[in-house]
Amino acid sequence: MAPRHTPGRVVLVGGGPGDPDLLTVRALRHLRSADVVVADRLGPTSVLDDLPLRVEIIDVGKAPGRHAMSQERIDELIVERARRGQVVVRLKGGDPFVLGRGGEEVLACRDAGVEVEVVPGISSALAVPALAGVPSTHRGVVGAVHVTHGHEPLTATATSAVVTGEATLVVLMGVARLAEHAASLLAAGAAPSIPVAVVESGSTPDERVTRAPLSQVAAVAAQIGVRSPAVVVVGAVAAEGFLDARALVEAVA
Repeated sequence: MAPRHTPGRVVLVGGGPGDPDLLTVRALRHLRSADVVVADRLGPTSVLDDLPLRVEIIDVGKAPGRHAMSQERIDELIVERARRGQVVVRLKGGDPFVLGRGGEEVLACRDAGVEVEVVPGISSALAVPALAGVPSTHRGVVGAVHVTHGHEPLTATATSAVVTGEATLVVLMGVARLAEHAASLLAAGAAPSIPVAVVESGSTPDERVTRAPLSQVAAVAAQIGVRSPAVVVVGAVAAEGFLDARALVEAVA
């Protein structure tokens, strides 16, 4: 495409957990008007097939053990294309600012003098459990949520949330270290019976929910072959049938 005579810009779009129906109206409008879409592996990738043929699609998706493009190169790419005068939509799964490295991309654009806009998305941290029938909070049971990533050992704050029951723990990208995380929580004093729900491919036709107590969840997940992408929820709200009236009475009591 020939360079524009007007300055280009970058739009960081949060695409939500995967179902295209969960895209915001603003997100869809930007996608349809883009010159180029730089897309992650996760999120509503099926929507890309419905964009106008003039829209260039660049896949920069990261998969476990395979990075199609480094974050540094992604930053360079979106800046480079914007400097050509193009409207660049950076399509990210979930929300750009919830463990999505959106802040890094905003800084890269601003450092380069490129206009950048952020379109919030529905974060998988809350939406995926909700769609699977797992509320993140519930009056009289738990009133806070602690969201973290699973690439490293759990922090003291995340561990304390589970041990004390003061917050529901939601772990994104936590399948690979599920056994390690469960063991560390138990070693810190978390009750072995604390419910855990693992939601694979949330919001998509492949969604699967696995529930087990903290002491058994790693073995159960390994036995049935739980795979990424998945959201791990630890706390009373993750119990099977939690929203059943009788189960709620027992949880509050």
